[in-house]
Amino acid sequence: MSRVPDIPGELVPPQSPEHHYLRSLVSKLCHLDHDRFPGAQPVSFGTRDLLKLESQDFWVCEKSDGIRVLFLVHVDMQSPDNQRVYLIDRHNKYRMLDGFFFPHHENPMHPLRDTLLDGELLIDVDPHTNKETLRLLVFDCLVVDGQNVMSRPLDKRYGRLNEWFYKPYAKMLRDYPEMIESALFQIKVKPIRSSYNADQVFTVDIPALQHGNDGLIYTCVNAPYTPGTDSNIMKWKPPSENSIDFKLVLRFPPLPNNPKEPDFCAKPVFLLEAWCGDKNGVAKYEQYDHLYVEDKEWEEYRMKRSGEQYDDRIVEVHWDPDAMHWRMMRFRNDKPNGNHINVVENIIQSIAEGVDKDLLLSRSNRIRAAWKTRQGQPQAPPSASVQPRISQPMPQAEYRYGGIASSPWSKVAGPEVVYGFHR
Repeated sequence: MSRVPDIPGELVPPQSPEHHYLRSLVSKLCHLDHDRFPGAQPVSFGTRDLLKLESQDFWVCEKSDGIRVLFLVHVDMQSPDNQRVYLIDRHNKYRMLDGFFFPHHENPMHPLRDTLLDGELLIDVDPHTNKETLRLLVFDCLVVDGQNVMSRPLDKRYGRLNEWFYKPYAKMLRDYPEMIESALFQIKVKPIRSSYNADQVFTVDIPALQHGNDGLIYTCVNAPYTPGTDSNIMKWKPPSENSIDFKLVLRFPPLPNNPKEPDFCAKPVFLLEAWCGDKNGVAKYEQYDHLYVEDKEWEEYRMKRSGEQYDDRIVEVHWDPDAMHWRMMRFRNDKPNGNHINVVENIIQSIAEGVDKDLLLSRSNRIRAAWKTRQGQPQAPPSASVQPRISQPMPQAEYRYGGIASSPWSKVAGPEVVYGFHR
């Protein structure tokens, strides 16, 4: 797993007048009635979504292993030459960036006006020199040059992203290469392919990457950009690599000689709590399962001796089919909350359904044929291995990894008292 970068820039003090102004500005630009983080969030890919790829046009790209951010370019009309640039993380925190200028697509002597892009901040590592380069890969466009394009289809938004934002900027860097050194990171547009070309993402795009990858992202071409969870954006991962973000809560047993005091030297119970939304502005969590940690991991390895806080943090976990337990992958400091309980259930369904790479790619011919039919284009005859859609039922995913085991610490099973704690 690749290293997650720190977000550069000068943090705008939370709850400061500038912070309130920027949140209000983004809300206005996006035509929203709230000032929360406006980024769209994907849902997990399941067997049922194979037919969805046939019935609608989707684009596909690799899912980069980095930090999700929005990129804001702002020009105050009271001083139009004063262009400011910000990164917005999922905590809805803003960081002002120095060293950037983005020219207007019609007149490069003028600044690009208010623009909001969606992207992934990551670290690329040159395989020959091991040199690290911080890059922002942008892949969608909410607002460009003061125009809200969220209601437009993806192909139109992607076109504006290239024509109005990236190409003028790239030309400026070619004409004035000294400006490259002043930028805090490089900016690229992520390449996207038609959904029936997913095999090229696996064979061409992913092998050429210099950063980590953890699956694919499918985005519906004809759908608008929708803040919050969007079923028109689907993330695919191999069943064994699907992960969930929980809040980790540690519960220590009592001291042998003082049952009223916890024994912080003993191995705790590692509880996983699922986010159930906010109530009166406070995040609400419910116990969902527990994290499996071997004794040697706690005693001999980094956990006990690291001095690092594990309690009350967001952690990414994956299902270990051999141990039949959840195992920790990493902390998710970039996320304010774990996955919502509904998302957790969807991901678990995706793990159980087991849409592997071979099954996904086996549908490519049918996806392509359906796409061409919608466009009114001639389609190639199906290969001998692909049956007509009418005669071939929905494939049944094989439960190769077994069911999700019941946890001894779940809400419906287990002892009433655990290490002296009442459940």
